[in-house]
Amino acid sequence: MSERKKLRAGLIGLGAMGRNHARILSGLDGVDLVGIVDPAGDTTGTLRAPVLPDLGELLALDLDYAVVACPTALHEQVGLELAAHGVCALIEKPLAQSVESAVRLVEAFESRGLVAGVGHIERYNPALQNLRARLEAGELGEVYQVVTRRQGPFPHRIADVGVVMDLATHDIDLTSWVTGQEYTSVSARTVSRSGRLHEDMVAVVGQLADGTMVNHLVNWLSPLKERSTVITGDRGCFVADTLTADLTFYANGAIDTEWEALRAFRGVAEGDMVRYAIPKREPLLVEHERFRDAVEGKQSDIVTLRQGLRTVQVAAATLESASAGVTVSIAPSGAAPEPALP
Repeated sequence: MSERKKLRAGLIGLGAMGRNHARILSGLDGVDLVGIVDPAGDTTGTLRAPVLPDLGELLALDLDYAVVACPTALHEQVGLELAAHGVCALIEKPLAQSVESAVRLVEAFESRGLVAGVGHIERYNPALQNLRARLEAGELGEVYQVVTRRQGPFPHRIADVGVVMDLATHDIDLTSWVTGQEYTSVSARTVSRSGRLHEDMVAVVGQLADGTMVNHLVNWLSPLKERSTVITGDRGCFVADTLTADLTFYANGAIDTEWEALRAFRGVAEGDMVRYAIPKREPLLVEHERFRDAVEGKQSDIVTLRQGLRTVQVAAATLESASAGVTVSIAPSGAAPEPALP
């Protein structure tokens, strides 16, 4: 059997997330990390791949694909340059700062037949992958509500977008993916308390295409770090903690509560509580393996640019709702896409 030819990969950006991408790419089977772009250079002195000052030098290294982990404001510029040179790309979430930029990126890669994806890492969290499989198997029955909480201390590394584009896009994407349903409307409120240009807290109420109610609470103002997804249906509820990758099921029970005082505030009978034992692989490693396989032409589950565009559209509608103080309807993704601006 002939030896597997290694893909030549590049990385743009060595921030907090970029360093993690560098770590994974440096040891990823079937891949050579041949170059990295960051104007600050290798501040740690630990990277084996050369750190280059600009994208042009990286493109000269005959890349098969690149990982884009620079600030969101630069995603469009870098992505279009990669597409123009025929280089596949894994672009960190969110795909772009605006719907218009995201549309241009979709068209640039699709028109050239290039593999491109978005780094929505929560899709590869073991708890959410297991949860999605159980929902598809009908274990919860009809889904009534999805509630997510994503809060923690202020990340000083983020300067070009607010909490909606940076953090809430995680919850928007995972909610659509886990349930298999698109958003049809959102109503949101935001506040800014940290003195920054962008919002640092958002509360969202939304609706999915099948009528499921959605609630998201996302902020950068809490000393408590929390990453919780709770899905309630007619057989009970699932609770996924994506910090620990734990999944717990609380079942509606068939045993009535005989204690009269408790009946007053227990709406359904208590059932069993199960915390599932599931294999736990690092989500970022799984994301990279899936994207590598896609570049090699294998059938692989990646987050497509069109899915990333949809998430940006919902996030933009969330910001519009908060700004105008109204509920914003969201057209289905099957509708004709907005044309790219000149």
